[in-house]
Amino acid sequence: MKKLLSTIVFAVIAMTGQAQPLLRTHIETGDVEGHLDGSVAVYKAIPYAAAPVGDLRWKAPQPAKPWKGVLKAEDVAKWPPQPEKSYVKYDMMSEDCLYLSVATPAKTAKEALPVMVFIHGGAFRTEHYGGDLWQSLARRGVVAVSIEYRAGALGFMAHADLAKEADGHSGNYGILDQIFALQWVQRNIRNFGGDPSKVTIFGESAGAMSCHILCASPLAKGLFRACISQSGAMMNPMNSINQQVAQMYGHMFMTQLKKNSIAEMRQMDAKELTGDYSFQLCVPIVDGYVIPESIYNLYEKGNYNDVPVLIMHNSDEGAVDFDSVSVEQYEQNFRQLPGKWADSAKVLYPGTTAEERLFSMRDFTRDVGFGWPAYAWATKQKQTGKSPVFMAYLAQKSDTTVYAKGNRRGAAHADDMMYLKGAFDGKADKFPQEYKVSELMQQYWVNFAKTMNPNGAGLPQWPLFEADKPTVMQFNNGATLIPVPNQERIKLIDSFMTFVRTGK
Repeated sequence: MKKLLSTIVFAVIAMTGQAQPLLRTHIETGDVEGHLDGSVAVYKAIPYAAAPVGDLRWKAPQPAKPWKGVLKAEDVAKWPPQPEKSYVKYDMMSEDCLYLSVATPAKTAKEALPVMVFIHGGAFRTEHYGGDLWQSLARRGVVAVSIEYRAGALGFMAHADLAKEADGHSGNYGILDQIFALQWVQRNIRNFGGDPSKVTIFGESAGAMSCHILCASPLAKGLFRACISQSGAMMNPMNSINQQVAQMYGHMFMTQLKKNSIAEMRQMDAKELTGDYSFQLCVPIVDGYVIPESIYNLYEKGNYNDVPVLIMHNSDEGAVDFDSVSVEQYEQNFRQLPGKWADSAKVLYPGTTAEERLFSMRDFTRDVGFGWPAYAWATKQKQTGKSPVFMAYLAQKSDTTVYAKGNRRGAAHADDMMYLKGAFDGKADKFPQEYKVSELMQQYWVNFAKTMNPNGAGLPQWPLFEADKPTVMQFNNGATLIPVPNQERIKLIDSFMTFVRTGK
């Protein structure tokens, strides 16, 4: 049936005289063939590295093996090993997971289109590149790539014995995968009609945090020229886990599994290592190699990859975490803060009624986890960098979200994905406001990839970020400029983070 449909498509193209997208090309490991999806060619699973199995488990990624004949990249690769959910079971997973997708509108390999490389979220534990192949953005004139990386213990476990194998550092294998994928893009994307000098990385949640790490890592220097962060940054000092602490967690994990060596752990089934959130420190660490020191310090010193950035977070990020908050939950949350900070926070995040407690806890989650890190990134880069900084705030409420719990007031965590993936394309009559926001966001994002500036014909003007002026682009029933949202709360958190870092 697929062959019949393909024959029909090619026949129609031949009769109309329209050039077809690039459906077959050659890369460093062999010939590869995609499939037609409207006006773009989609290659769903191209191996960019060798399978990280056996002795390659917990090692830096290695080159993919070449193949003979034509690799038909028609189906997405399996999910990286992770805890089961209703929509992903173990038979859908494989440790052989280092693949990427390419969606290209190019008709020849000579078009030199801008490239957008997406890094998915999932708390560095879960999710999959294959849900986001980005045909929606590719149709607007970019080559869109989505990459997979190792997650959970397989991607982020550190251990002293692993450090002995790798010049003194361990962990961060998932970030090394991302860097390896970007290096693959530099070597191969021309063959899909892309320009390796015009790469923009973008990501959501843990993917956005990954983008921030790549902006800070010397290993990623020169691999991209711009960055878009959606709900994620690495400025919180409590995120700065050093290698010594991380290796202690790795040793505890080995003891928990009743294993005596890394060799024994390499013989284990991946399911035993990644199921049920058994490993407790699935985070990037300050290892002196991938991440030389805390990212806040790197930005304070101006020691990072200074590229144009577009930084966004959402208005109701915490709606995915809470549908009700008890008095005890509310009090316990603020008891964790030193006295004067707790008192000040409870004024700004009141909890007299059940609704107040719910909204305050959601807002506290938003501001500590997303709002303040975005603000800190933007302000530090303005102080120590030279490249443009743009800020955005997604506040569009939609009843179509699948991520949030009840009583939503705006955009929940991950709602941005709906608008950028084209979930409302062709649905202007049914979802007029969502459609409007989706059109605006997609075009701003693509403009940024094309010119390192989101502005373009027919769009509301978006100025460079200035903390004391209304320069944040709010997406809500359109696009309008606002000051830094939730400023009073952000300032309190900023002063608390200073206290955590300095004791003052």
